[in-house]
Amino acid sequence: MIKLKGMTWKHERGLKPLVEASRIFAEKNNVQIDWDARSLSDFELFPLDELANKYDLIMIDHPHIGIAHEQNLLQPLEKLLSKEMLQEQENGSVGKSYQSYFWEGHQYAIPLDAATQVSAFRKDLLMEKKLSAPITWDDVFSLADKLSSDTKIAIPFVPVHAYSSFFTLCSHFSPQGFWSNNEDLSIETGEKVLGLLIDLLKVSHKDSKNMDPIDMLDRMNTTNEIVYCPLVYGYSNYSRADYGMYPVTFREMPKSNSIPDGSMIGGVGLSISTKCAHTKEAVEFVNMVSAPDFQKSIIFNAGGQPGHLNAWKDKTVNSNSDDFFIGTIETLQNGSMRPRFAGYIDFQAEAGKRIRDFVTADNGSKSDFIEELNALIKKCRANKGLK
Repeated sequence: MIKLKGMTWKHERGLKPLVEASRIFAEKNNVQIDWDARSLSDFELFPLDELANKYDLIMIDHPHIGIAHEQNLLQPLEKLLSKEMLQEQENGSVGKSYQSYFWEGHQYAIPLDAATQVSAFRKDLLMEKKLSAPITWDDVFSLADKLSSDTKIAIPFVPVHAYSSFFTLCSHFSPQGFWSNNEDLSIETGEKVLGLLIDLLKVSHKDSKNMDPIDMLDRMNTTNEIVYCPLVYGYSNYSRADYGMYPVTFREMPKSNSIPDGSMIGGVGLSISTKCAHTKEAVEFVNMVSAPDFQKSIIFNAGGQPGHLNAWKDKTVNSNSDDFFIGTIETLQNGSMRPRFAGYIDFQAEAGKRIRDFVTADNGSKSDFIEELNALIKKCRANKGLK
């Protein structure tokens, strides 16, 4: 039996669908795929070159594409998959998901999972308190004022997610692109966003600065401490009636205009390492799991979060997830994409630490700090990282 190794991230959404898909694939093709899983923080920041040397199939975050191209770590899929299949995947992209894995003329991954920062709330707690979920940022602060000390709003603010919320809000308030377009972030936009985050953290749950999305959603799912979060990567698992104690509802991110735009997209793409010894079998697996019907049935039913538009609009999928997909699709379709140059991951990691520290301290010059971030990304771009 041919054996392949795959790497994903450690959560039901990241692991169970691939294990189930691999079981089905093994029955049909006599090919065994064993999956390892790493923590969410490792998934976001772990060096891709170390994974590409050990694994055949790798679930990746799109900012790793630049270094993958630079170091020849992943196989260009346009050389392995049919034009018809790639066109169907591009047509079925939710927002920029498919585009995010295209770099320097090559498609390095297929979006098997689509996600972005959206809002999350406990519908039962809001109803109990006769309150409504916020639509605008003014509504967010109005809700915070109406809550008691034992039930709060919250936002995941560990460094990488402090960065995510900062990037989302800068993209939302900025009239033009910035770092992804190789341009400076404007002082005016940066100052506005820092001020909003400082104010938000002041009225948020005390543990916000130490929580990532999974930590926060687990807290919402098992206690009554958090009623609302304005920005968190959506996890459809928590919106299902049979998941945990208290279902969490997800809807569009708060907006300051008519469109919930700028949210920093996440999601995961399935790629094939250049070190893969059984590329033919790996390609057959990619074809199987990325098919629209497979995504809206096997992937979703196994706890996954599909990456195909057909699944996001499917009535059965939505009825079984409290309209998670159709309720957040506008935010994802209007989302923003991070830079992908070789060395960007170093910037994201370091900038996240600095943003978290600045916002929690609330005692520095906002304009000087924005200039510091602009200088940092130029350094990482020029040196291909923090060398």
